[in-house]
Amino acid sequence: MRASCIPLQATLLNTPDIELWPGGLLHARSNAHARLLARAQRVLRRKRDGQYLAAALAEGLQPLIPNLGREPGLASAKRALAQDAARHRNGLERVATLPLHRMQVRLEILGLDADRYAARSGLALIPEPTQLRFAGFDRWRRPLWLAPGAARAWGRMQDAALEAGIVLEAISGYRSHDYQLGIFERKLARGQTLDEILAVNAAPGFSEHHSGLALDIGTLDDPPAEQSFETTPAFVWLQTHAPGHGFHMSYPRDNPHGIVYEPWHWRYASTAI
Repeated sequence: MRASCIPLQATLLNTPDIELWPGGLLHARSNAHARLLARAQRVLRRKRDGQYLAAALAEGLQPLIPNLGREPGLASAKRALAQDAARHRNGLERVATLPLHRMQVRLEILGLDADRYAARSGLALIPEPTQLRFAGFDRWRRPLWLAPGAARAWGRMQDAALEAGIVLEAISGYRSHDYQLGIFERKLARGQTLDEILAVNAAPGFSEHHSGLALDIGTLDDPPAEQSFETTPAFVWLQTHAPGHGFHMSYPRDNPHGIVYEPWHWRYASTAI
């Protein structure tokens, strides 16, 4: 679904530990937070668990937790705020990538070695971008974040599909390394084995979703992320038209990465993000 009240040029600033969301996209969790979030230009959100940390107001940073000054990564978040202000003054849109730090620590939690997993799967480590573009909402009305070029291409492709009577819904876009680790931890807690999870989800650090270029796509009246998607008119339309918008299916049948067939997973091919 496309957004109506949030500008499509809104950006998420990304740092290793903290995301800086534009005001108006996060729901308040208390009355005190509601007043601050209503005025916030940006909201600092911890990536590991989604905790709101501070509201960036015109008069400065307002803490939303005790002892904000001790929060890991706060200095990087403040630098990102300052750099964003400079970008707006100079009219620049420059997207870099974050360092691949702590990746082995995340993988060791799962009992994986980065080099061995990369050799076995043929997948490469993928850094997170420093900036992501708001690309509307997904099926569950969650904000969808993509790399700027992918966000623009997704909007154009949705519009083109709609003109042909096809509704394309986003199921999932950008995911952080920490979010991907959380997927594994939740599935392990439900009793799935690591091998079962790896057949469906790339290991943290190796998912195309980290880049902001990958998108899981669904359509009305079809369950999300199921192979039944290939039987829908939306999939038929994508097979014909998605390449013209820069999107390609990443995991066809019998792909070399050991990941199950995913007709819903498409990646924006351009590297000019």
